[in-house]
Amino acid sequence: MDSFLEKRHLSLREAERKAEELFKTIEEKGILRKGVTEKQINREIYDLAFQMYGIKKYWHKRIVRAGKNTLYPYRENPPDLMVREDDIIFLDFGPIFDDWEADFGRTFVLGEDPIKIKLCNDIALAWAEGKQYFESHPNMTGSELFSFVSALARKYGWEYGGPHAGHLIGEFPHEQIQGEEVENYIHPDNHIPMNASDQNGCPRDWILEIHFVDRELEIGGFMEQLLTVD
Repeated sequence: MDSFLEKRHLSLREAERKAEELFKTIEEKGILRKGVTEKQINREIYDLAFQMYGIKKYWHKRIVRAGKNTLYPYRENPPDLMVREDDIIFLDFGPIFDDWEADFGRTFVLGEDPIKIKLCNDIALAWAEGKQYFESHPNMTGSELFSFVSALARKYGWEYGGPHAGHLIGEFPHEQIQGEEVENYIHPDNHIPMNASDQNGCPRDWILEIHFVDRELEIGGFMEQLLTVD
């Protein structure tokens, strides 16, 4: 089991490293810019990922959200928007590298709007707090971590924007293996310890995601990455 777990964690870390490198290249190439639509940015990122890593397969839909669309959680499909000057944008991509899943989300601010910049900074701080809390409470349930993350939104002056705060991650296709049960999410109704083994007796790995919103200002911010693998 130790050798299996080591291989698993090495593979998940490498998949996330490549996803992070992709996101840095997206910024460097100026793909996130005003005057283009979310769908156009999505296509350009798809092309870039193929050029960098030969990626054609993603384990979930590729998300580019700008402006008021940043209020919407994953399952929604809002109308395509044009990116505006001084906009806020978040990306949520699940590329597959050598049959291992990555799930990486980041928020970007075009311009110098202080409220949007604060939101972007706050979700990063909250993510780090969520990881620290998880590591200090090894037997916590998904429900307990969701409650903590929701409280962080209030602490930073925002509203929590999604129905859960993360999910399982692993070897593709983990969703077919694990199903869509609430126990596979950091969800208010998940009362199973997150460190419990899966149905095959194997350790489970988790993604932590943060989605803060301000519905009056019509802005949201999002961040996600591996929780259980350093």
